[in-house]
Amino acid sequence: MRRDPSTLPTMVFDWGSIKWHVTPDAVPGASSTLGEVVINPNKGHDRHEHPDADEILYVVEGEGRQTVGDDPEFTVRTGDAVWIPKGTLHSTFNTGWRPLRLVATYTPGGAENALRGLPDFVELAPGQAPTWAVASGG
Repeated sequence: MRRDPSTLPTMVFDWGSIKWHVTPDAVPGASSTLGEVVINPNKGHDRHEHPDADEILYVVEGEGRQTVGDDPEFTVRTGDAVWIPKGTLHSTFNTGWRPLRLVATYTPGGAENALRGLPDFVELAPGQAPTWAVASGG
């Protein structure tokens, strides 16, 4: 089954956006979730956990800092993969000047539904593009 990104809604947050390509709710028979995450420059998300799902991140483009559990923070770059066991606190922060692009998976799928409850959550209809502003110096 092909999923055309232009036909999918986009989750937008203060730090960036996510487009879920495969979810158990949207794809009949799917038991996992796969999405594209864009973290804007000098932004990131707070430490959080997914109590019932493992997460895998693959860095498509960019550079950032990653935390996983109590381990020391580490750098992630294009081509890196990160495994986050279920119930483990983690965070990602973009340290570069370009957007940090990731592919994220949840196994089992469904953890993405919790994001709808975040205070900065906005959902854009298919075909709408998120915008982000650059702070002016001064």
